Amino acid sequence: MTVTVAKSAGFCFGVDRAVSLTEQALERYGACWSLGELIHNRDAVARQEAKGLRTARRAEDVPAGAPVVIRSHGISRAERDILEGKGCVIVDATCPKVSRIHRIVERAGREGRQVVVFGEPDHPEVQGICGWCDGAAVVRSADELRRWMEERSFTPDSPVTVVFQTTSNKEISEQSINSIKKLCTNAQIFDTICDATSIRQNEARQLAASCDAVIVAGGRHSANSIHLAQICAENCPVVLFVEKADELDRKRLSGCSSVGVTAGASTPSWIIKEVVNKMNEPEILKEEPVAEETPVVEEAPVAAEAPAAEEVPAVEEAPVAPAAEEAAAPEAEAPAAEETPAAPAEKSFDQLLEDSIRTIHNGDTVTGTVAAIGSTEITVDLPTKHSGYISVSEFTDDKPGVDINELVKVGDEIQASVVRVNDVEGTVQLSKRRLDAAKSWTDVEAAYEDGTVLEGKVSEENKGGVVINIKGIRVFIPASQTGLGRDVPMSELVGKTVRFRITEVNRSRKRVVGSIRSVAVRERREKADKIWAEIENGKVYQGTVKSMTSYGAFVDIGGVDGMVHVSEISWDRIRKPEDVLSIGQEVEVHVISFDPEKRKISLGYRKAEDNPWAKFTAAYQPGDVAKVKIVKLMPFGAFAEVLPGVDGLIHISQIANRRIGKPEEVLSVGQEVDAKITAIDNDKQKISLSIRALIEPEPAPARQRAPRKPEPDPEPEDDALVYEISATGEVSGVAPEVDEPAEEE
Repeated sequence: MTVTVAKSAGFCFGVDRAVSLTEQALERYGACWSLGELIHNRDAVARQEAKGLRTARRAEDVPAGAPVVIRSHGISRAERDILEGKGCVIVDATCPKVSRIHRIVERAGREGRQVVVFGEPDHPEVQGICGWCDGAAVVRSADELRRWMEERSFTPDSPVTVVFQTTSNKEISEQSINSIKKLCTNAQIFDTICDATSIRQNEARQLAASCDAVIVAGGRHSANSIHLAQICAENCPVVLFVEKADELDRKRLSGCSSVGVTAGASTPSWIIKEVVNKMNEPEILKEEPVAEETPVVEEAPVAAEAPAAEEVPAVEEAPVAPAAEEAAAPEAEAPAAEETPAAPAEKSFDQLLEDSIRTIHNGDTVTGTVAAIGSTEITVDLPTKHSGYISVSEFTDDKPGVDINELVKVGDEIQASVVRVNDVEGTVQLSKRRLDAAKSWTDVEAAYEDGTVLEGKVSEENKGGVVINIKGIRVFIPASQTGLGRDVPMSELVGKTVRFRITEVNRSRKRVVGSIRSVAVRERREKADKIWAEIENGKVYQGTVKSMTSYGAFVDIGGVDGMVHVSEISWDRIRKPEDVLSIGQEVEVHVISFDPEKRKISLGYRKAEDNPWAKFTAAYQPGDVAKVKIVKLMPFGAFAEVLPGVDGLIHISQIANRRIGKPEEVLSVGQEVDAKITAIDNDKQKISLSIRALIEPEPAPARQRAPRKPEPDPEPEDDALVYEISATGEVSGVAPEVDEPAEEE
């Protein structure tokens, strides 16, 4: 058995794009919604649902703020307004062909023209189209259009704009062109039938005519799949319409030496592969031939399995395709009077199609108008039947991360380079970035010759260096020219904007080499010379902490490193520079001293206005009373904090109005007490405090003397030593204590 698969079988561009965008959204958000069934294939939809896709029948059913995919059929303007009003993240996967129809009917509505849509009224694509204008008429044939006009007393010369459902039958629609022109003499007719649909139908017709049997794989409710089955049934006695391989009746293929396989635009490739594999199973060849029992009736029509809205009679009245009108007036903006002429009779639709795509080739430069801007791509209207699109990543490299809506607007005319032409799908993949890169080579070569310093963002780490994208050109920076230390990973530069110089250009090999280090060295030398020419004591600089040692920190003040001694870092007592500073910290420093010959600079970080001693002397003087905090206890007294950074000593003799053995008997660390400032030594920056001076002295007990008894003269006793305290509380020496003689009674 020979199995032939149609080249165009399976996903069309619009469906493939919708599935791809959905998978990207699922990876990014984890879960998202689809407004309506994503594609007309239950198995393909089930796979997406397993990854987190949910289906909503109405825009009102989508939760507020949720990411939602607009399927390739598109939606109405009212539905989009509802989603935007709910703050949903919209992933617009509307087929570019359908988006073009939306723009055509929206413009026609604004101009007051009657919109007529040829297609299936219940099809979601047609319903979405009608949602972009008011009062659109939906018909399936020229006869229905005639009846519609008679019911509404619509005159033939009334302004009419005619569009077609993208999946309409091309052959049947071509036969109705003349009828439309007779009914509507003032009509704008746009051929909006997808070229991929026409090509797929022609391939199916040829395949059916040359094979003993044809298998059509597609959804039961897919309009383009039903049309394929009808075309095949007209040209082949055995036609099987299946949604998946399990439905394949292998007995019907017994005795067939050649089998053709085609599939609708919503059929994924893995289903087509399963169908082909099942046909090639050995059991098929072992089956007994089956007598021909009205094979066409049993297997071809497929209308009984399709929804009522897409039954065979309705499909046979498919709308016409005014191909000649599109060739004469490809853009909707053209005046109405110039859009109605018919194409020359001697040219067929295929000839017109060939004329429209003949001049576009890969590598060409084309000019188009921005028609729509999505989150992932930009749709461009071209002066041909092709639909052009530019991926956001292919738009520019100059401003990565910037909102694409800030770079381009709908209606802007842009030039782009043709990356790939798909004549089957009627699409052109474009790249503005590549065109800009081609134009940038001259600028890069000029920068190399002139030694111009350029600026760019490091995009990636490469083997042995990093890469900078500048105007679409990749510039390689070797590791030795990055300016990084040996132990610093090159990934530190990724995402940073740097200044560099081009050191090598080879246009034939598309090789550009640059250096960050040479620019940094030169700029640092220039800055250093400027600093040494203007430096003076007390001058303030903004610097960056580069490194630290146990005795200080080195600060780059713009081309020159100066040292901040640990004593100049803080007014508080610190053990090491890391207590206050960190590497990379931006600091403000001032020059204390400098030596131009040795190229050494001493810097200060602490500020004079923050000197706690200056704050103390400005607020207090001897005799003042201050609330102090006990911070340390010693055998000879206690140290108390008067202000942060300023401590005073309370001598043990000034703690209480009585003699104590040690300060702990009265005070404790952390205790707050009132103390009198008894002395201030500005030279040594020392303070004497007294608590005793604020305590009322205890009255001395009255001395009672016993009657003198006649006794022999006593032996002289050792002199008792006592402290003699000055008025300021300082110990000035010792003196013997002598009892005074008792007064005689």
